Amino acid sequence: MSGAGFHVHGPHDHELEHATQHAAHGEGAGGMINQIAMFTAVIATIGAIFAYMGGATQANAGLYKNNAAIKKTAASNQWNYFQSKSTKQSLAEVSRDLTPQQADKDKYQAKIDRYEKEKKEIETEARKLEAESDDWDKQSDAQMHVHHRWAQATTALQVAIALAAIALLTRKKWLEWGMFGMGAIGVAIGIAAALHI
Repeated sequence: MSGAGFHVHGPHDHELEHATQHAAHGEGAGGMINQIAMFTAVIATIGAIFAYMGGATQANAGLYKNNAAIKKTAASNQWNYFQSKSTKQSLAEVSRDLTPQQADKDKYQAKIDRYEKEKKEIETEARKLEAESDDWDKQSDAQMHVHHRWAQATTALQVAIALAAIALLTRKKWLEWGMFGMGAIGVAIGIAAALHI
């Protein structure tokens, strides 16, 4: 459009005006255009929610994997502590066996008994930390599975939106049906993700 009231139409302007006029009267391709536009808006909104959920589950998976690594490190530290107590116990046993005096033997035996008791406590803690690490790993794996479902659902919805654009441009009814089909598949996968299937 230029000044002085002179207006120039581009080829697409005439097509849009024509589609709008027919849509207002519920005629022909206008109904298809409105239907595709509404479908695209709804699917894009659902897709945005699915993408958010996919990102959230991926972040959770990373957090849980990090927790697993922290617990695994703590367990490793406990096993190292266990090993140091075992070494001290072995040295006390050698000292007990080599000393000729009964009083020294009793002193070393008391240390051996103490180390044995401490090792049992350390071993219990190490095994508990390993179990916690394994639990965090399983939770991380479960979150990654759900993340993949959200990603699959989002991808299917993006394909549905692309089919909607092609259907709009070509006005092919079979593409419109394909658009609805892919949208339904995407929503179904999203429901599976929400149900952790």
